[in-house]
Amino acid sequence: MPVWPKSFYTFGVSLKTAATEWKLRQKRSAIPAQEQALKKLTARLATTSHWKAAGIETGMPYDQFRSRVPLSRHEQLAPAIERMQRGESDVLWPGRCELFAHTAGTSTGTGRPIPVTEEMLEHVRFAGYDAALYYTVRAKNAGAFRGRQLLFGSQSTLKALGDPKAPTAYTGDLTGIAALNLPRWAERHLYEPGAAAAQAATWEARISAIVARTARCDVTMTGGLPSWLLLLAQAIRTRNGEGKARLPTLQGLWPNLECCIHTGMPVAPYIDQLRTVLGVNVVFHELYAATEGFIATQDIDARNGLRLMADRGVFFEFLPMAEYDETKLEQLGARALPLAAVKAEVDYALVLTTPGGLARYVLGDVVRFTSLAPHRLVYVGGTRLRLNAFGEQVAEREVSEALTTLCQRRDWSIVNFHIAPRFTSSERTGHHHGRHEWWVELKPGTIATPTGPQMAAELDIELLRSNETYATKRKSGILDAPVVRLVMPGVFEHWLRFHNHWGGQHKVPRCRSDRIVADELAQITNFAID
Repeated sequence: MPVWPKSFYTFGVSLKTAATEWKLRQKRSAIPAQEQALKKLTARLATTSHWKAAGIETGMPYDQFRSRVPLSRHEQLAPAIERMQRGESDVLWPGRCELFAHTAGTSTGTGRPIPVTEEMLEHVRFAGYDAALYYTVRAKNAGAFRGRQLLFGSQSTLKALGDPKAPTAYTGDLTGIAALNLPRWAERHLYEPGAAAAQAATWEARISAIVARTARCDVTMTGGLPSWLLLLAQAIRTRNGEGKARLPTLQGLWPNLECCIHTGMPVAPYIDQLRTVLGVNVVFHELYAATEGFIATQDIDARNGLRLMADRGVFFEFLPMAEYDETKLEQLGARALPLAAVKAEVDYALVLTTPGGLARYVLGDVVRFTSLAPHRLVYVGGTRLRLNAFGEQVAEREVSEALTTLCQRRDWSIVNFHIAPRFTSSERTGHHHGRHEWWVELKPGTIATPTGPQMAAELDIELLRSNETYATKRKSGILDAPVVRLVMPGVFEHWLRFHNHWGGQHKVPRCRSDRIVADELAQITNFAID
C-alpha cells in the first residue's frame, strides 16, 4: 500500500472522527458485539490442540463454553506457551506464534510471556486507534493527528528465543512489539520517538535519544505510564543539561501539544505534576490496557468511567469478587458472568478470551461498572494487589485516592508509595492483628514539611470515610491506626533498579497483603521496624 501525504490520512481521520461520534451517540448495546466475538474466537480456538482437548467447539453456545472450559491463570497455560515458544504450531492459536510479550510482573514480581499472534497485533492496532479517535471526538477535531505522537514505552529491540542462529521466537514488551509492527503510514507520519530511539538499550539512553530527536518536532499527542511520562517530560524540559527547567511547560516547546493518553496505572497521584510540566491546556485521556488485551477507554463522557471496548475481538467475563477465591478458580467457572448479566457498582474479577490464544483467562484486575447503557467501568485494583490481611478489603483505587486527596489538600507532590500490613507479635498464634504501613516518597521542596504521624492520621480519616469494612475493622480493634514511613528521595528508584524495573512499563505495586516489597524497602532505608 502506498504511503500517501499526511493530509490524506488527516482527512481520513476527520471522517473517522465524525463516524465514531455518530456511533457513540447511538448508544448501541455491546451485547451483540460480544456474542459475535465469542463466536469468532471459539471457531479459531477449536482448531488447536490445547483448547480442543478442553472441550471448545466451533459455534458452541456461551452456557456450554462456560460449563466446559475452566478459568485459568498463567500458571495453567505456561506449559502450552512454552511449546509455542519452541516453535510448535496449533497449540493455543492456529499456526505458529513467533512473538511473545512479557507482562510487567507488578503482582508476581516476574514478567510472564503472552502470545502475540497476528490477530492479536490487529486487535492492539485497532483498539489503540479507537482510543485516539475517541479523543478526537471529545476534542471535536482531528488536530492530534496533524502532528507527531510521542508514545513512550519500552525498548523495541526483541530478544531471540532458542538457537541464536535460528531462533524459534522473539520476546519483548508489548509496546516495543507494537512499535515494530506499525503500519507504514503511521510510522512515517505519526510515530515518535522513531525506530532508533525506541531501540536504545538503556532507559537513560532512550531518554537522551528522545530528547535529541523531538526537540524540533511538532508533537501534538503523548502517551504512556504517568510516572514515566512525568520523568520524560522533566528530562525534555532540562535538555540543556544545566539542571534547571529551560521551559515552563512542554507546550512552550510544542505549542500544538493537546493530548496525553495515560495507561497502566491510576493517573490521580501524578496529574497535578503532569499538568505543571505538560501545560494547563493538555487534555488527559485514559486507556485501560494490559499486555493480554485492550479493555476500555474514555469516550465523550469523560467523567463516568471508561467505555468497554466490546467490539475489538476480545470476549469479556466477570467473576463477582464476593465469590472470588484464587485457590479454587477451576471450580468457579460457572460463577463468571457475561456482559449481559453484570450489575453496576459491583466489583468483578476480569476474565478474558483473546485472539492471542487465551481462553477464560483471569487477568488479575478488579473492575466496577459505573454504567450499563453504555457499558462503562473503572479499574478498582488487582486481585492480588490489595490490602486484606485483616479482612479489611481495601483496593488500590481507594489508597491511591486517599493519598491523592491528602496531597492535593496539603500541596505535596507524590513520587511513589507502597502500603503493606504490619502484624503484631500475635501473628505467630494465628490471631491476625496489626496495622497498615505506608511507605511514601514525596517530591522535595514542599512549603509545609509533612511528618509521618500527621500523614498517618489524615490517611486514616480518608479511609474511614471511604471504606466501610476498613472502618469496621478499625472500630473492632483488629486494625490499629496506620503508620507512615517517609523515605528519602531516590528510595523507590533504587528498588526499581535493583529489580531491573527502571523504565518501560514497570511500576511499584501500590499495595500488597504481604511484606515482600515492604521488607525490601526497610532494608534499603535501614528503618528500625518495631
